[in-house]
Amino acid sequence: MAPSTPLLTVRGSEGLYMVNGPPHFTESTVFPRESGKNCKVYTFSKDGTLFAWGNGEKVNIISVTNKGLLHSFDLPKAVCLEFSPKNTVLATWQPYTNTIANKLHLQKINDFVLSPGPQPYKVAVYVPGSKGAPSFVRLYQYPNFAGPHAALANKSFFKADKVTMLWNKKATAVLVIASTDVDKTGASYYGEQTLHYIATNGESAVVQLPKNGPIYDVVWNSSSTEFCAVYGFMPAKATIFNLKCDPVFDFGTGPRNAAYYSPHGHILVLAGFGNLRGQMEVWDVKNYKLISKPVASDSTYFAWCPDGEHILTATCAPRLRVNNGYKIWHYTGSILHKYDVPSNAELWQVSWQPFLDGIFPAKTITYQAVPSEVPNEEPKVATAYRPPALRNKPITNSKLHEEEPPQNMKPQSGNDKPLSKTALKNQRKHEAKKAAKQEARSDKSPDLALTPAPQSTPRNTVSQSISGDPEIDKKIKNLKKKLKAIEQLKEQAATGKQLEKNQLEKIQKETALLQELEDLELGI
Repeated sequence: MAPSTPLLTVRGSEGLYMVNGPPHFTESTVFPRESGKNCKVYTFSKDGTLFAWGNGEKVNIISVTNKGLLHSFDLPKAVCLEFSPKNTVLATWQPYTNTIANKLHLQKINDFVLSPGPQPYKVAVYVPGSKGAPSFVRLYQYPNFAGPHAALANKSFFKADKVTMLWNKKATAVLVIASTDVDKTGASYYGEQTLHYIATNGESAVVQLPKNGPIYDVVWNSSSTEFCAVYGFMPAKATIFNLKCDPVFDFGTGPRNAAYYSPHGHILVLAGFGNLRGQMEVWDVKNYKLISKPVASDSTYFAWCPDGEHILTATCAPRLRVNNGYKIWHYTGSILHKYDVPSNAELWQVSWQPFLDGIFPAKTITYQAVPSEVPNEEPKVATAYRPPALRNKPITNSKLHEEEPPQNMKPQSGNDKPLSKTALKNQRKHEAKKAAKQEARSDKSPDLALTPAPQSTPRNTVSQSISGDPEIDKKIKNLKKKLKAIEQLKEQAATGKQLEKNQLEKIQKETALLQELEDLELGI
């Protein structure tokens, strides 16, 4: 019978060994510590009952449940190990000598990804575009590769030097992150990225992301019915989408670049690792409530425990060669166990023992932090420097970017449906256009022009800005003047008047001008 809690496997300069999971955290007797620096690879079977490792001389297999050595192979050069789904085969990787069983004949395939789970197996393949032709991703069901109609689905797109393809757990759909190395608009040195959805039933769509900037991470929920994207220039947005690619919940903006669903799909962690300082937001995604906001500084690795309650964060070499170690958290933000590697040693790898679905049932989410004897050494946030002359004065908001709060995008009760970000943007454009029309008409009307405005009310109060910045006021005024002129040109064209080329070019700039006006007014 499987252990009640998952084991933790640790590999580093101190050797290869296992640690008992919560609440004990003692070294396990299931696996005797393998000393030395030659342990370069290990793996569990899918159900966690078998464990294989290579020590530079042999590849060994033990039974985790019976604590006994099952097999030993003379494979000193093995650098990758993988168990088959039924635990009957152990595949080892070294110089390639396998026999081809089936072949997909498709020119210029650049990448492919096999679907997870049992048969029927599916494969997503990517072919980059060339000579003006678009790139495309096609989905196939193994072994039906022959003929022009063998593909389950096809999605073509431009602007793709490379792609990342992500199957959902049920192998019913793929998310494709298409990336270019260079953003020709000059807006980003990250290049340009777009997100596409392709289903095995033939449906496909472009996922509309309401904030410009790079796509940092995209993850499927284990239910395969929704996915979360983290995107946009910092502070980044995070949004959950359904299978129609409609936004369901927007988490607003924050310092984040990664997302991790729990094994049961009921908790989502949004995190900022790498060049960010390790902030995490733990969300209950059934009720869309924030549970905790722990900080795991200098983390290079994150993993959910199969029990859906505990989180592993680690700082490993060679990504970082100082402050190596790992922490085990409860999702409510408490640190339950912490191990710091000695300064003369390194941590290379750490991971949970896997378990099959259903072994650990989902528990009711709690919002109260669980008790812990390990102190939470959350780093203090450094305050901005203030010159002596301002230290006794109230602090004003000086943020460069206005943070957006979370927003539920689900349809509310009744017939009223909340507007999406795109719809809201279009509505603002329409309102700005309508206001420009009214202003143009009021200026044309002789009755209004000859009627003096009351002394107590300033003229054209609608068009006046409240920014307090003369430069912004001037820009808004000039934009409205240009929009007014465009409106007059459009009315002339409607009466049948032939417009000059430069006048037509002015009309074509209306959308860009409305966008610029909207951005200025929203920034006030």
